[in-house]
Amino acid sequence: MKILVAGELNPDLILRNYSAFPCLGQEVVVEDCTLTLGSASAICAVGLAKLGNAVRFAGLVGQDQWGDFVVQALVNAGIDTSGVRREASVKTGITVSISSAADRAFVTYPGAMAVFGTAHLASAVMDGCDHLHISSYFLQEGLRGDCRALFAAAHRRGMTTSLDPGFDPTERWDSGLRDTLTEVDVFFPNEVELRGAGGSDDPIECLRRLDNGRTLVIAKLGRDGCMALDHGNLVHVPAFAVQAVDTTGAGDSFNAGFLHAWLGRRAFREAMRFAAACGALSTRAMGGTTCQATEAEAEEMLNGTARN
Repeated sequence: MKILVAGELNPDLILRNYSAFPCLGQEVVVEDCTLTLGSASAICAVGLAKLGNAVRFAGLVGQDQWGDFVVQALVNAGIDTSGVRREASVKTGITVSISSAADRAFVTYPGAMAVFGTAHLASAVMDGCDHLHISSYFLQEGLRGDCRALFAAAHRRGMTTSLDPGFDPTERWDSGLRDTLTEVDVFFPNEVELRGAGGSDDPIECLRRLDNGRTLVIAKLGRDGCMALDHGNLVHVPAFAVQAVDTTGAGDSFNAGFLHAWLGRRAFREAMRFAAACGALSTRAMGGTTCQATEAEAEEMLNGTARN
């Protein structure tokens, strides 16, 4: 199977283990920093490739050094970059991740990700693909309005689809999301995104409200594991314990793990457990792609033999 990931593409500058979270007018010190491949879409794509899947990426970057950096990172991961456009009229975006083992915050310059849309997609970009995944629904202003039509086109080709919403900077949690979900097979909100999209502080109530009869909603709840409704029945999988170094991109690695297992026809609960293992293992080093799991490593964790 080949998986098409269409979305934002930018580096992450990760500042790890702050002495205090920064406030306006103050300067704080961090223990470490690194520049690595970022963006939810790219981290998921690399996670899928690390698990052994054939992956094609479609996106837009500038003709600048950050664009060189991220495209080369995809190539190094074995990803087909034939769908990546490069234009001198845009700048490649960047995200600063202020991170600790417990949580993280982001500051993002969108750059090309805000411009990228279906006009940048080659007509043959879906050829030979079996699944379409899109991340950062709310950040991708140029693509967001066309997501439903893009997913519908994928379905007409016999492909399956998935969506990770990412955080909504406006916190309105609308922008056509409910309508878009009618063409989505798997939806991956985290706890904050689940509350926003579902309109409740109760995760189970949110799952019920988002149940449209088609879409599998897999809620990523951090230390509380993950949760979903399977034909109306609640499925909860606990998180795996690891000595976390950096949680950046853990949710995107979770997405990659679930899609790998689900597309491989594993049972639903086992696919969730595999995803939870992939999310946990990705936190062992700085950066979203630095320490993503292989299939063998995820299986070791599932069998209780993994090393942190």
